[in-house]
Amino acid sequence: MSDALQVRDLRKVFSGSGGDFVAVEGISFDLPSGGSLALVGESGSGKTTTARMIAGLEQPTAGSVLVHGVNRPRLPWPRRQRRVLARQVQMVFQDPNSSLDPAQTVAASLDEVLRIHFDRDAAWRADRIRDLLAHVGLQERHVSVHPRRLSGGERQRVAIARALAVEPTVLVLDEAVSALDVSVQAHVLNLLTDLREELGLTYLFVSHDLAVVRQIADECVVMCDGHVEETGPIEAILEDPRSDYTRQLLAAIPRPGWTPTARVASKPGPAAPLTTSES
Repeated sequence: MSDALQVRDLRKVFSGSGGDFVAVEGISFDLPSGGSLALVGESGSGKTTTARMIAGLEQPTAGSVLVHGVNRPRLPWPRRQRRVLARQVQMVFQDPNSSLDPAQTVAASLDEVLRIHFDRDAAWRADRIRDLLAHVGLQERHVSVHPRRLSGGERQRVAIARALAVEPTVLVLDEAVSALDVSVQAHVLNLLTDLREELGLTYLFVSHDLAVVRQIADECVVMCDGHVEETGPIEAILEDPRSDYTRQLLAAIPRPGWTPTARVASKPGPAAPLTTSES
């Protein structure tokens, strides 16, 4: 199996009035096509900065990111390359409001992406919007709704649909479920698992929560202070961590009664009514 991502010696230094701050130092890993790898660490570990460099939202100070064997050019990307490169890797953020315009309906938000990336007519785009919503467990009644009338889980589903609209091969999910209630988290994680199987997606999943990571990831990279602390299969790291830091992360899991490997009994179906108050 070929690698969707090859990350080599990534380094990021931020410069400011107080001097230089090394946020990421020497991060390397491979992510096979169709695989799911978790970047795990506490706040300030460098995991989100690493994810942003991989997604093309941040320029590395040094190192390289290869997507399907092709080295990504330095930012800013030339206009002729921007659409192609952006379609390879898409990012889903912790706060879906960061990618949703409150003035746009769900349909308008998705249509905006489709108009930019595909030279197709309005009828094709309307059909595609319905397909995208169905993929993420939303219904046609959500088309004309504004984000403020959606629950947190519904907004995150729309953000996932928006990322999928350009048909990426890699999704970078930055704390994509951490702001949701535990029950809603489980449904969104089930959704992501199903989408990975159905669409052949590759996931880079960023999280501070090893219990959540266990459900979604095959491999794990534990980060601390911008460095790699340890790597390996997710089950090996959870059952026999080599690092004291990883053991501390495991000890901090706040939900010992929750079995993270268990799926919710049913597949994520239609989302809850628009009047729900899920967060």
